Amino acid sequence: MALFVLFSLMALNAMGQDATDSTKNAPTLKISGSADGYYRYNFNAPSGTTNNLTSFTGSQNSFELGMASVRFDGSALNGKISATADLGFGRRAEEFSYTDGETANGHSTLQAVKQLYVNFAVGKNITFTLGKWATHIGYEVLDAYANRNYSMDYMFSYGPFSHTGFKAQYTKGSLGIMLGIANPTDVVTTTSTVKTLLGQVSESFGKTNLYLNYQGFFGAKHGTNTSNLVTYNNLKSLNQLDVVLTSTLSKQFSLGYNGTVQFRDDIDPTIGNKTWWGSALYLNYDPTDKVGLSLRGEYVEDKKASLLPATKLTDLTLTLDYKLGGQFSLMPELRYDHAAQDIFKNNDGNTNSTFGGLVAVVYHF
Repeated sequence: MALFVLFSLMALNAMGQDATDSTKNAPTLKISGSADGYYRYNFNAPSGTTNNLTSFTGSQNSFELGMASVRFDGSALNGKISATADLGFGRRAEEFSYTDGETANGHSTLQAVKQLYVNFAVGKNITFTLGKWATHIGYEVLDAYANRNYSMDYMFSYGPFSHTGFKAQYTKGSLGIMLGIANPTDVVTTTSTVKTLLGQVSESFGKTNLYLNYQGFFGAKHGTNTSNLVTYNNLKSLNQLDVVLTSTLSKQFSLGYNGTVQFRDDIDPTIGNKTWWGSALYLNYDPTDKVGLSLRGEYVEDKKASLLPATKLTDLTLTLDYKLGGQFSLMPELRYDHAAQDIFKNNDGNTNSTFGGLVAVVYHF
Protein backbone atom coordinates (compact mmCIF):
# COMPACT_ATOMS: atom_id res chain seq x y z
CA MET A 1 0.00 0.00 0.00
CA ALA A 2 2.76 2.43 0.92
CA LEU A 3 4.61 1.69 -2.33
CA PHE A 4 1.41 2.31 -4.33
CA VAL A 5 0.95 5.67 -2.64
CA LEU A 6 4.61 6.54 -3.14
CA PHE A 7 4.56 5.72 -6.87
CA SER A 8 1.32 7.67 -7.22
CA LEU A 9 2.99 10.66 -5.58
CA MET A 10 5.93 10.31 -7.98
CA ALA A 11 3.55 10.33 -10.94
CA LEU A 12 1.72 13.34 -9.55
CA ASN A 13 5.05 15.05 -9.08
CA ALA A 14 5.93 14.53 -12.74
CA MET A 15 2.56 15.88 -13.89
CA GLY A 16 2.74 18.74 -11.42
CA GLN A 17 5.95 19.98 -13.04
CA ASP A 18 4.03 20.72 -16.26
CA ALA A 19 1.06 22.31 -14.57
CA THR A 20 0.41 25.97 -15.28
CA ASP A 21 -1.44 26.71 -12.06
CA SER A 22 0.02 27.38 -8.64
CA THR A 23 2.63 24.93 -7.37
CA LYS A 24 1.79 25.51 -3.73
CA ASN A 25 0.19 22.06 -3.37
CA ALA A 26 2.42 20.29 -5.92
CA PRO A 27 3.67 16.82 -4.91
CA THR A 28 7.27 16.58 -3.74
CA LEU A 29 9.79 13.75 -3.75
CA LYS A 30 13.02 13.57 -1.76
CA ILE A 31 15.65 10.86 -2.25
CA SER A 32 18.37 10.21 0.32
CA GLY A 33 20.63 7.32 1.21
CA SER A 34 23.72 6.01 2.92
CA ALA A 35 26.38 3.31 2.82
CA ASP A 36 28.81 1.99 5.39
CA GLY A 37 31.48 -0.64 5.90
CA TYR A 38 34.04 -1.49 8.56
CA TYR A 39 37.00 -3.57 9.70
CA ARG A 40 36.84 -5.03 13.22
CA TYR A 41 39.49 -6.76 15.32
CA ASN A 42 39.05 -8.19 18.82
CA PHE A 43 42.34 -8.53 20.71
CA ASN A 44 41.18 -11.52 22.79
CA ALA A 45 39.19 -13.65 20.35
CA PRO A 46 40.76 -16.99 19.37
CA SER A 47 40.29 -18.39 15.89
CA GLY A 48 36.66 -18.96 14.93
CA THR A 49 35.17 -16.57 17.50
CA THR A 50 34.22 -12.88 17.46
CA ASN A 51 33.54 -11.90 21.11
CA ASN A 52 30.67 -9.80 19.80
CA LEU A 53 27.28 -9.95 21.54
CA THR A 54 25.61 -6.87 20.06
CA SER A 55 24.03 -6.10 16.70
CA PHE A 56 25.68 -5.50 13.32
CA THR A 57 29.39 -6.04 14.11
CA GLY A 58 29.63 -9.83 14.43
CA SER A 59 32.99 -10.28 12.68
CA GLN A 60 36.65 -10.76 13.51
CA ASN A 61 39.72 -9.64 11.53
CA SER A 62 37.54 -9.07 8.49
CA PHE A 63 36.58 -6.27 6.14
CA GLU A 64 32.78 -6.14 6.23
CA LEU A 65 29.98 -4.47 4.29
CA GLY A 66 27.45 -2.82 6.57
CA MET A 67 24.43 -1.57 4.66
CA ALA A 68 23.55 0.37 1.52
CA SER A 69 20.30 2.32 1.89
CA VAL A 70 18.05 4.40 -0.32
CA ARG A 71 15.05 6.27 1.00
CA PHE A 72 12.14 7.84 -0.90
CA ASP A 73 9.95 10.43 0.84
CA GLY A 74 7.00 11.66 -1.18
CA SER A 75 4.20 14.04 -0.22
CA ALA A 76 1.14 15.64 -1.82
CA LEU A 77 -1.74 17.96 -0.99
CA ASN A 78 0.58 20.34 0.83
CA GLY A 79 1.87 17.54 3.06
CA LYS A 80 -1.53 16.18 4.08
CA ILE A 81 -0.59 12.78 2.66
CA SER A 82 2.92 11.34 2.45
CA ALA A 83 4.66 8.02 2.02
CA THR A 84 8.12 6.69 2.85
CA ALA A 85 9.94 3.71 1.37
CA ASP A 86 13.24 3.12 3.18
CA LEU A 87 15.17 0.18 1.72
CA GLY A 88 18.40 -1.39 2.94
CA PHE A 89 20.73 -4.05 1.55
CA GLY A 90 23.51 -5.87 3.36
CA ARG A 91 24.16 -7.68 6.60
CA ARG A 92 23.04 -4.79 8.76
CA ALA A 93 19.65 -4.71 7.02
CA GLU A 94 19.29 -8.49 7.26
CA GLU A 95 19.95 -8.49 11.00
CA PHE A 96 17.48 -5.63 11.46
CA SER A 97 14.74 -7.57 9.61
CA TYR A 98 15.73 -10.91 11.14
CA THR A 99 12.15 -12.26 11.19
CA ASP A 100 11.99 -11.98 7.38
CA GLY A 101 13.89 -13.89 4.70
CA GLU A 102 14.03 -17.41 3.32
CA THR A 103 15.17 -18.97 6.60
CA ALA A 104 12.59 -17.06 8.70
CA ASN A 105 9.15 -16.49 7.18
CA GLY A 106 10.03 -17.25 3.54
CA HIS A 107 9.52 -13.67 2.34
CA SER A 108 13.00 -12.78 1.10
CA THR A 109 12.14 -9.35 -0.32
CA LEU A 110 10.80 -8.14 3.04
CA GLN A 111 14.33 -8.22 4.48
CA ALA A 112 15.20 -5.17 2.40
CA VAL A 113 12.31 -3.14 3.85
CA LYS A 114 13.61 -1.07 6.75
CA GLN A 115 10.55 1.19 6.77
CA LEU A 116 7.47 1.41 4.56
CA TYR A 117 4.57 3.56 5.68
CA VAL A 118 1.94 6.12 4.75
CA ASN A 119 1.11 9.25 6.75
CA PHE A 120 -2.28 10.96 6.75
CA ALA A 121 -2.54 14.42 8.35
CA VAL A 122 -5.90 14.81 10.06
CA GLY A 123 -6.40 18.45 10.92
CA LYS A 124 -3.55 20.61 12.11
CA ASN A 125 -2.13 18.54 14.96
CA ILE A 126 -2.91 14.86 14.31
CA THR A 127 -1.18 12.43 11.95
CA PHE A 128 -2.10 8.79 11.31
CA THR A 129 0.62 6.34 10.20
CA LEU A 130 0.10 2.88 8.68
CA GLY A 131 2.94 0.49 7.81
CA LYS A 132 6.34 -0.51 9.19
CA TRP A 133 8.60 1.96 10.98
CA ALA A 134 11.71 1.92 13.19
CA THR A 135 11.00 1.68 16.90
CA HIS A 136 10.67 4.73 19.13
CA ILE A 137 12.32 2.81 21.97
CA GLY A 138 15.92 3.71 22.76
CA TYR A 139 18.61 6.25 21.88
CA GLU A 140 20.44 4.42 19.09
CA VAL A 141 19.07 3.75 15.59
CA LEU A 142 19.71 1.41 12.66
CA ASP A 143 21.42 3.83 10.25
CA ALA A 144 25.13 4.17 11.03
CA TYR A 145 25.36 7.83 9.98
CA ALA A 146 22.77 8.80 12.64
CA ASN A 147 24.72 7.31 15.57
CA ARG A 148 27.70 8.78 17.42
CA ASN A 149 29.17 5.28 17.99
CA TYR A 150 29.43 2.70 15.23
CA SER A 151 29.00 -0.45 17.33
CA MET A 152 25.65 -0.85 19.08
CA ASP A 153 24.90 -1.08 22.78
CA TYR A 154 23.14 -3.96 24.55
CA MET A 155 19.87 -2.08 25.08
CA PHE A 156 19.47 -1.55 21.34
CA SER A 157 20.52 -5.10 20.48
CA TYR A 158 18.08 -6.77 22.89
CA GLY A 159 15.25 -4.27 22.62
CA PRO A 160 12.74 -3.82 19.78
CA PHE A 161 13.91 -2.93 16.26
CA SER A 162 10.69 -2.11 14.41
CA HIS A 163 6.89 -2.10 14.53
CA THR A 164 4.31 -2.89 11.85
CA GLY A 165 0.87 -1.50 12.52
CA PHE A 166 -1.00 1.75 13.04
CA LYS A 167 -0.21 4.79 15.18
CA ALA A 168 -1.60 8.25 15.81
CA GLN A 169 0.65 11.22 16.57
CA TYR A 170 -0.54 14.44 18.22
CA THR A 171 1.72 17.49 18.27
CA LYS A 172 1.19 20.94 19.70
CA GLY A 173 4.18 23.19 19.99
CA SER A 174 7.02 21.13 21.43
CA LEU A 175 4.69 18.54 22.97
CA GLY A 176 4.20 15.22 21.19
CA ILE A 177 1.95 12.27 22.09
CA MET A 178 1.93 8.98 20.18
CA LEU A 179 -0.35 5.95 20.63
CA GLY A 180 -0.22 2.86 18.45
CA ILE A 181 -1.07 -0.80 17.99
CA ALA A 182 1.18 -3.19 16.09
CA ASN A 183 2.07 -6.79 15.36
CA PRO A 184 4.40 -8.56 17.78
CA THR A 185 7.69 -6.69 17.95
CA ASP A 186 9.87 -6.90 14.81
CA VAL A 187 7.26 -9.02 12.97
CA VAL A 188 5.88 -7.80 9.62
CA THR A 189 3.51 -10.65 8.83
CA THR A 190 1.82 -12.85 11.44
CA THR A 191 -1.31 -14.76 12.42
CA SER A 192 -0.87 -13.82 16.09
CA THR A 193 -3.97 -12.71 17.97
CA VAL A 194 -1.82 -10.73 20.40
CA LYS A 195 -0.87 -7.18 19.42
CA THR A 196 1.70 -4.77 20.84
CA LEU A 197 0.62 -1.47 22.35
CA LEU A 198 2.88 1.55 21.76
CA GLY A 199 3.14 4.93 23.42
CA GLN A 200 5.36 7.98 23.61
CA VAL A 201 5.26 11.42 25.22
CA SER A 202 7.91 13.90 24.08
CA GLU A 203 8.68 17.46 25.13
CA SER A 204 11.43 20.02 24.50
CA PHE A 205 12.82 22.39 27.09
CA GLY A 206 15.06 24.80 25.23
CA LYS A 207 18.03 22.74 24.04
CA THR A 208 16.94 19.65 25.97
CA ASN A 209 14.62 16.97 24.54
CA LEU A 210 12.82 14.36 26.65
CA TYR A 211 11.11 11.18 25.38
CA LEU A 212 9.06 8.82 27.56
CA ASN A 213 8.43 5.56 25.69
CA TYR A 214 6.39 2.38 26.14
CA GLN A 215 5.79 -0.92 24.38
CA GLY A 216 3.99 -3.99 25.67
CA PHE A 217 1.49 -6.77 25.22
CA PHE A 218 -0.61 -8.93 27.53
CA GLY A 219 -3.15 -11.74 27.40
CA ALA A 220 -1.11 -14.35 25.52
CA LYS A 221 -2.29 -17.86 26.35
CA HIS A 222 0.66 -19.79 24.92
CA GLY A 223 4.07 -19.00 23.50
CA THR A 224 3.18 -19.22 19.82
CA ASN A 225 0.52 -16.58 20.42
CA THR A 226 3.15 -13.87 20.79
CA SER A 227 5.58 -14.46 17.93
CA ASN A 228 7.97 -16.98 16.47
CA LEU A 229 10.91 -15.34 18.22
CA VAL A 230 12.93 -16.87 21.02
CA THR A 231 13.01 -13.50 22.79
CA TYR A 232 9.20 -13.36 23.11
CA ASN A 233 8.14 -17.01 23.17
CA ASN A 234 6.38 -18.36 26.25
CA LEU A 235 5.51 -14.91 27.58
CA LYS A 236 2.06 -14.08 28.93
CA SER A 237 2.85 -10.38 28.96
CA LEU A 238 5.68 -7.93 28.36
CA ASN A 239 5.93 -4.29 29.40
CA GLN A 240 8.86 -2.02 28.61
CA LEU A 241 9.36 1.53 29.87
CA ASP A 242 12.06 3.66 28.29
CA VAL A 243 13.38 7.19 28.67
CA VAL A 244 15.65 9.15 26.31
CA LEU A 245 17.17 12.54 27.09
CA THR A 246 19.31 14.66 24.77
CA SER A 247 20.80 18.03 25.63
CA THR A 248 23.08 20.53 23.91
CA LEU A 249 25.24 22.12 26.59
CA SER A 250 27.29 24.35 24.30
CA LYS A 251 28.54 24.52 20.74
CA GLN A 252 31.12 21.85 21.54
CA PHE A 253 29.49 19.71 24.23
CA SER A 254 26.31 17.63 24.20
CA LEU A 255 25.05 14.56 26.00
CA GLY A 256 22.49 11.82 25.69
CA TYR A 257 20.95 9.40 28.16
CA ASN A 258 18.92 6.22 27.72
CA GLY A 259 17.35 4.17 30.49
CA THR A 260 15.08 1.18 29.97
CA VAL A 261 13.37 -1.54 32.02
CA GLN A 262 11.53 -4.56 30.63
CA PHE A 263 9.10 -6.69 32.67
CA ARG A 264 8.57 -10.24 31.33
CA ASP A 265 5.80 -12.47 32.73
CA ASP A 266 6.23 -16.11 31.75
CA ILE A 267 3.22 -18.29 31.00
CA ASP A 268 4.71 -20.99 33.23
CA PRO A 269 3.71 -19.95 36.80
CA THR A 270 6.77 -21.72 38.20
CA ILE A 271 8.99 -19.26 36.31
CA GLY A 272 6.94 -16.14 36.97
CA ASN A 273 8.16 -12.60 36.42
CA LYS A 274 11.59 -11.64 35.15
CA THR A 275 13.00 -8.16 34.70
CA TRP A 276 16.02 -6.71 32.96
CA TRP A 277 17.09 -3.08 32.88
CA GLY A 278 19.82 -0.89 31.50
CA SER A 279 21.25 2.61 31.52
CA ALA A 280 23.63 4.40 29.14
CA LEU A 281 25.25 7.83 29.10
CA TYR A 282 26.64 9.42 25.93
CA LEU A 283 29.18 12.25 26.23
CA ASN A 284 29.90 14.11 23.00
CA TYR A 285 32.65 16.63 22.30
CA ASP A 286 32.97 18.41 18.94
CA PRO A 287 36.05 20.68 18.94
CA THR A 288 35.53 21.55 15.25
CA ASP A 289 32.91 21.01 12.56
CA LYS A 290 34.99 18.12 11.19
CA VAL A 291 35.97 16.29 14.37
CA GLY A 292 33.73 14.68 16.96
CA LEU A 293 34.53 12.48 19.95
CA SER A 294 31.90 10.33 21.70
CA LEU A 295 32.17 8.22 24.84
CA ARG A 296 29.42 5.73 25.67
CA GLY A 297 29.15 4.09 29.07
CA GLU A 298 26.46 1.41 29.43
CA TYR A 299 25.38 -0.92 32.23
CA VAL A 300 22.68 -3.58 31.93
CA GLU A 301 21.44 -6.07 34.52
CA ASP A 302 19.40 -9.26 34.11
CA LYS A 303 19.59 -11.12 37.43
CA LYS A 304 17.33 -14.01 36.36
CA ALA A 305 18.90 -14.37 32.89
CA SER A 306 15.59 -13.67 31.18
CA LEU A 307 17.12 -12.42 27.93
CA LEU A 308 20.68 -11.09 28.11
CA PRO A 309 23.79 -13.30 27.78
CA ALA A 310 24.96 -12.47 31.35
CA THR A 311 23.42 -11.24 34.59
CA LYS A 312 25.47 -8.02 34.43
CA LEU A 313 27.14 -6.34 31.44
CA THR A 314 29.16 -3.16 31.00
CA ASP A 315 30.37 -1.57 27.79
CA LEU A 316 32.70 1.41 27.39
CA THR A 317 33.05 2.69 23.83
CA LEU A 318 35.13 5.60 22.53
CA THR A 319 34.55 6.73 18.95
CA LEU A 320 36.21 9.41 16.83
CA ASP A 321 34.12 10.84 13.99
CA TYR A 322 36.25 12.58 11.37
CA LYS A 323 34.16 14.12 8.61
CA LEU A 324 35.56 14.19 5.08
CA GLY A 325 33.87 16.62 2.70
CA GLY A 326 30.69 16.82 4.75
CA GLN A 327 29.19 13.51 3.58
CA PHE A 328 31.90 10.97 4.44
CA SER A 329 32.85 10.01 7.99
CA LEU A 330 35.87 8.01 9.11
CA MET A 331 35.11 6.42 12.49
CA PRO A 332 37.88 4.64 14.43
CA GLU A 333 36.53 3.08 17.64
CA LEU A 334 37.77 1.29 20.76
CA ARG A 335 35.46 -0.84 22.91
CA TYR A 336 35.74 -2.67 26.25
CA ASP A 337 33.10 -5.15 27.48
CA HIS A 338 32.85 -6.72 30.93
CA ALA A 339 30.37 -9.35 32.18
CA ALA A 340 29.53 -10.95 35.50
CA GLN A 341 30.08 -14.39 33.96
CA ASP A 342 32.79 -15.79 31.66
CA ILE A 343 30.88 -15.35 28.40
CA PHE A 344 33.79 -14.19 26.23
CA LYS A 345 36.66 -16.23 24.78
CA ASN A 346 40.44 -15.99 24.81
CA ASN A 347 43.28 -18.38 24.03
CA ASP A 348 43.10 -19.84 27.55
CA GLY A 349 39.36 -20.54 27.44
CA ASN A 350 36.56 -18.40 28.84
CA THR A 351 36.87 -14.92 30.32
CA ASN A 352 34.59 -12.18 31.66
CA SER A 353 35.99 -9.27 29.63
CA THR A 354 37.14 -8.41 26.13
CA PHE A 355 38.71 -5.51 24.25
CA GLY A 356 38.63 -4.63 20.58
CA GLY A 357 38.51 -1.93 17.98
CA LEU A 358 37.18 -1.13 14.54
CA VAL A 359 37.46 1.41 11.76
CA ALA A 360 34.28 2.30 9.87
CA VAL A 361 33.61 4.43 6.80
CA VAL A 362 30.14 5.96 6.52
CA TYR A 363 28.63 7.90 3.59
CA HIS A 364 25.35 9.81 3.64
CA PHE A 365 23.60 11.89 1.01
